Amino acid sequence: MRIAIFYETPTQLNFDFLEPFARLLINVDLDNAFTAPTNIFIAAVLVYLQALIFNRIVNNHNLLAKPSFLPGLMFVTGTSLFMPFMILSPALICNFLLIWIIDKFLKLGKSANSITTVFDIGMIIAIGTLVYFPFMAMLLMIFLALLLFRSFNWREWVAGLIGFITVFFFLAVLYYWNDNLSSFYQIWKPLGNKFPSVFKINYNDYLVLIPVIIIIILASLQLRENFFRSFISTRKSFQLLFFMFIVSGASFYLKPDFRTWHFLLCVPPGAVLLAYYFSNAKKRWFYETLFLLFVLSVQYFLFV
Repeated sequence: MRIAIFYETPTQLNFDFLEPFARLLINVDLDNAFTAPTNIFIAAVLVYLQALIFNRIVNNHNLLAKPSFLPGLMFVTGTSLFMPFMILSPALICNFLLIWIIDKFLKLGKSANSITTVFDIGMIIAIGTLVYFPFMAMLLMIFLALLLFRSFNWREWVAGLIGFITVFFFLAVLYYWNDNLSSFYQIWKPLGNKFPSVFKINYNDYLVLIPVIIIIILASLQLRENFFRSFISTRKSFQLLFFMFIVSGASFYLKPDFRTWHFLLCVPPGAVLLAYYFSNAKKRWFYETLFLLFVLSVQYFLFV
């Protein structure tokens, strides 16, 4: 899936490991630490590891009809849709945290007391925000997950916010020690951004999404057909992943200079839906042909 980028390796690739405001907390300069081939190779290894972890989580929570490697396969395929997906980026690092969060969310309905879990999720989201600011949008998912999986408990709703604030409290202390507290307030300015009403899109760059859209539509129809025949926990899990897909995609507005690799955050929840279709499809000749066309279209648009 990554032949194209190795064939046309860029001369230089920058890797912004942390948001500028987090450099006081962890001052690690990796912007030009790797050559372009090394950058691409490390990104491929990270994607492979993420796919294995992601696949295990999906199987452990019985989201598909039977355990398989389909979630991992869809994850790897999804992270190969565009060239920017194949390099080291903050969104790629955050996907480790996103997969971890998905696992914790899906455990909410299985525990008697979830305050500790929600607090941990808040801290994980805060750490992800230090790496990539739009990851903060995942805070919305805490409240959506609690609505789906738990009866109302104000302590659980507050626990996630406290976990998030805890990390940024220590960051604020560092800014205060450096007599730079005014800069700490500037971190939150993107939250006041208006959601853009006009988009400049080169549609030719996104033709590769046509097979993805077709598969998602087929998966949605299949999910709708089996919705009331599946376990309640499975229904809620797919609803959660659907909202996560929307929130991940829409959070780009928190970063004025966002890049295409931002949408890597949509891959984990989207990969489950793709895997659901291929796991439940009946006509083998049709779904295997569809997947082959999917892979060939990805390769074609990467080379042209």
